[in-house]
Amino acid sequence: MLKKDPLQIIAFQGYGTDTHFYARGRALEDESIDLENQHIWHLIINTWKRFETDEIKNVGIDIKLPNHIILKGTTDSDGYYKVDADLRDLKKITNEEGWLPFELSYNDVNIKRTIQNENRFPGEILIPSAKAQFGVASDIDDTILHTGVVSTLKWKVIYNSVFKHAKNRIPLEGAAEFYHKLHRGASDDNANPIFYVSHSPWNLYRYLELFLRQNNFPKGPILLRSFSNILRKKSQDDKPQKQKEILNLLKTYPDLPFILIGDSGEHDPDIYMEIAEEFPDRILSIYLRSVKHRKKMLRVRALVENYKTTPVLMVENSQQAIEHAKQHGFIA
Repeated sequence: MLKKDPLQIIAFQGYGTDTHFYARGRALEDESIDLENQHIWHLIINTWKRFETDEIKNVGIDIKLPNHIILKGTTDSDGYYKVDADLRDLKKITNEEGWLPFELSYNDVNIKRTIQNENRFPGEILIPSAKAQFGVASDIDDTILHTGVVSTLKWKVIYNSVFKHAKNRIPLEGAAEFYHKLHRGASDDNANPIFYVSHSPWNLYRYLELFLRQNNFPKGPILLRSFSNILRKKSQDDKPQKQKEILNLLKTYPDLPFILIGDSGEHDPDIYMEIAEEFPDRILSIYLRSVKHRKKMLRVRALVENYKTTPVLMVENSQQAIEHAKQHGFIA
């Protein structure tokens, strides 16, 4: 009989407000994905493990806050949990950057399996600091990370995701510096929140988290989507998940304007401009990184030329974005 893997809980870095706690993550078997091993065979195995997950469905979990409040949740049929609660004075238990730590555990006494970490798993949500001047919602693919999303049949995306270690993935030059400047803002001490939004599945969460940390990007919630939603047939009126996430950010923080950052290769221009039309006074600027695809670039240039709702800048490199942000008082 095969020995079963021990259990774990992966907490996705989320976000909330002084009166609203919102955390999500996933309960899974720990299949020992080695994020450090760079051998080609281990990279292939790790990719398989990321998508061939053994989720722990319909099980209860506890979230313990620093003020000893305990919140309860239950995983769904895919092992995901969402804990949504209205509380008070959450900012009092955050650090100066706005991060609120908590501890997760399984609360089902009938679990007979081994649980990693003595059934104590760390999590965090971000509650933007009072020092925040604006928020930033940024795409990941081909905005800060070379992925090849505009390549034919997406073969570069597949190659990079399977055969390249997160530590060896190349960030776009100057991107981390630009994001740190945005995080620090005009006073150089603003603690502006950065939200990383991608169409990638949650299965790649830890891979992307390692990439951002390894390449010194500012810490921020990573907002992805479930693999089942990627495969689900969508109605004509169904908004892309990235758009839904950004709209939710705008509604969660009604007094916080936002800067949107994406690329010119896929749907970012259309999504961001539609968001700006809905919230014309909330979007300070849109930055679109140029891609090496003539037809797509021509289409986006035509969109930008006639767009007046909010400033849109197509940038060839991070330095152009930095100069524009300085001129408009976003950064020091």
